[in-house]
Amino acid sequence: MLNVFTLVNGRLVQKEIDTLHDLTQFQPVWVDMESPTPEEKFWVKQHFSLLIPDDAVDDDIEESARFYEEDNGELHIRSDFLIEDDNPRYVRVAFIMNLQNPNLRSHNVLFSIREEDVPVFRLFRLRARRVPGLIEDCKEVLLSLFDTDAEYSADALETIYDELDSASQRILSGEVNDEQAGEVLGSIARHEDLNGKIRRNMMDTRRAVSFLMRSKILSAEQFEDARQILRDIESLDSHTAFLFEKINFLMDATVGFININQNKIIKLFSVASVALLPPTLIASIYGMNFKFMPEVDWAYGYPYALGLMLASAAIPMIYFRRKGWLK
Repeated sequence: MLNVFTLVNGRLVQKEIDTLHDLTQFQPVWVDMESPTPEEKFWVKQHFSLLIPDDAVDDDIEESARFYEEDNGELHIRSDFLIEDDNPRYVRVAFIMNLQNPNLRSHNVLFSIREEDVPVFRLFRLRARRVPGLIEDCKEVLLSLFDTDAEYSADALETIYDELDSASQRILSGEVNDEQAGEVLGSIARHEDLNGKIRRNMMDTRRAVSFLMRSKILSAEQFEDARQILRDIESLDSHTAFLFEKINFLMDATVGFININQNKIIKLFSVASVALLPPTLIASIYGMNFKFMPEVDWAYGYPYALGLMLASAAIPMIYFRRKGWLK
């Protein structure tokens, strides 16, 4: 899918491109390619004289090769954007900008290449359509995408806060059975994974924004906006660290409740085994091969033996009950 974005009355307007002729009708500020076909890549190459690297969105690119400037002045940035759903993951997005060669149609145009839709892009497009004057050039498009990425991560952290509060109420409200504890442990593990991915996503965004600041292509106002994005990311780092501590606490508390439930079961077996020792002793004595067995010589021998066994088992159980060991 190939989309171009132009500025109309200070708002970002989206146009879907179906042919090369459609592409030549616009002077965009942003060209977005989602899972582009070879034909769409050819259109971009032919009209903008832009060469898209074959490994633009590969995940196995070395970290040091994700931010660089070509000899012709093209700026290349490969950044990861978080998708928060049932299976949190990253989507690699490649950005290309030409800011030094005004003779090319690609001058002052941001090109983005990605393999799937990203929530950050949808949020940014919605905001840019509604808020006039938000975007003035391609650099502000890129900065706004990173800014929206930071806000998206902040929203994801708020979701983790809310769900962890719910888990805290379930764990700390009272008794928890093993099934409930297992559900809470699974939920906590998912939140820990998402929290880690958010932290890595913020680190990646920080590196991309820092690269833009070092490249000296930003105006004074844009440079200050970039610094504000970095400050927002730093504030999110403290939240992720706090969430890691909260997750560890809840996990320890949940495991503690599981251990308590298991100890209750072991305690019942221990009490039962101790209570049954005296009857076992009496039964073993009366089961010996005496020459004269009281059960035979005495009519009440068997009832007496059984009563003695029950009494020897009841006395320890009464004692344990008074001690509160049977609760």
